[in-house]
Amino acid sequence: MARYVIGDVQGCFDQLTALLQLVDFNADRDQVWFCGDLIARGPKSLECLRFIRDLADNAITVLGNHDLNFLASLYGFGKISAADQLTALQQAPDKQLLADWLIQQPLLYHEPQHNLVLVHAGLAPEWDLPTAIIASQKVEAALSQRPEAVFSQMYGNTPTLWSEAITEADKLRFSINSLTRMRYCYSDGRLELKEKGEVTTNPALKPWFEFWNHRQRPEIFFGHWAALQGQCSVQKIHALDTGCVWGNSLTAYCIETQRRYSVIGYKKQL
Repeated sequence: MARYVIGDVQGCFDQLTALLQLVDFNADRDQVWFCGDLIARGPKSLECLRFIRDLADNAITVLGNHDLNFLASLYGFGKISAADQLTALQQAPDKQLLADWLIQQPLLYHEPQHNLVLVHAGLAPEWDLPTAIIASQKVEAALSQRPEAVFSQMYGNTPTLWSEAITEADKLRFSINSLTRMRYCYSDGRLELKEKGEVTTNPALKPWFEFWNHRQRPEIFFGHWAALQGQCSVQKIHALDTGCVWGNSLTAYCIETQRRYSVIGYKKQL
């Protein structure tokens, strides 16, 4: 069995199937891990959701910010723009079945045998791994039990420190922001959520993963940050969003061979 970790698909179904063909993926033998943002911006979000759901136990996925925004929209929160290209999904007869499957996916997946972590954006500087796992599980439980309450309070950039998250709503929002939106932090560990992906030269900011450089840490796989072009300065932390939806590439990393594979990304029609 081989395990392949794939960066943000974002509705690029043709590129996903091409990448799986390139690595000779066999759904009866292999497993594919998805870094979240399965949908939005690309042309075939509906096909992506159906395909990944039907992989069943041969797929592991975590939720990304675009996935959560789509789910929130079903409860009257969030905003779906024309650029998200989600009309086919919104009008699909199996939309609710797909949403019911999607909302059951975790925000963080931990494989304890080899201490591997799959997450969309990252892990907050104040957290250790047990804290991150518990924080993720609390979001997942809340989404299962009272999703409308979660989505009604999900949007916003505060609190920026875990230690300042006092209420349950604050803790859920901070956890969601860390796991699905974060890229940079300030030197004191505060989340910075306004940088939109560009690699900044602002000396006051550090990529979140640099806070995880000098500690006992898991091997981490993350997406979300296409501007990194798959590069991460910290060993055993793997950036896998290589900007497929922006015309760059869709990338898979084989855990067993430590080899990367890529196919050319989606080209928008002018």
